[in-house]
Amino acid sequence: MALILLVEDSPTQAFVTARLLERRGHRVLVARNGQEGVSLAVREKPQLIIMDIVMPDTNGYQATRAITSNPDTAHIPVIMVSTKGQTTDKLWGLRQGAMGYLTKPLQEAELLATVDHLLQQAQPATA
Repeated sequence: MALILLVEDSPTQAFVTARLLERRGHRVLVARNGQEGVSLAVREKPQLIIMDIVMPDTNGYQATRAITSNPDTAHIPVIMVSTKGQTTDKLWGLRQGAMGYLTKPLQEAELLATVDHLLQQAQPATA
């Protein structure tokens, strides 16, 4: 299936989310902070990124902006996930270039539907 980069500073949340995606057949790389996430995105070119927002140093907004403004990674869809569920938080995430925004605790069906949708959209059209 797809190579997905999960940027999450909570080991528990990273483990649960990665296992869910792996059971679905995806390969998952885990970055523990925003800076590591940006570096892995540039190096590995995943097909999708799931980005936490509240992280030390480089937060998810900053990391998403770095990824979506880089010509080498701008094509990679980013789903932001956070406990911050206000409309302004979501709008700010989308303004940074995210293609989706989910609130924690993540709902399995919603996460998988969003992942499937964005991966399908990202696939090049066949002639």
